[in-house]
Amino acid sequence: MNIFQALILGLVQGATEFIPISSSAHLVLLPYLLGWDNPSLSFNIMVHFGTILAVIFLFWKEIGMLIQGFFRLVFGG
Repeated sequence: MNIFQALILGLVQGATEFIPISSSAHLVLLPYLLGWDNPSLSFNIMVHFGTILAVIFLFWKEIGMLIQGFFRLVFGG
């Protein structure tokens, strides 16, 4: 897999992660349709990890408030 293919698959992952059709299926189907080699499991894991990091970055304030609220509830702050 070259950089261009990885970039295209990363964009597909990001665009399809939040629609109700499996983004993992897109990562398998697109290379098949384009005649590319299937990406490795480690590539799939890293692309999903990138999605998680993007969500954390986008919602870091809300995540922080949830964690604060949890500790206030548990420890009575």
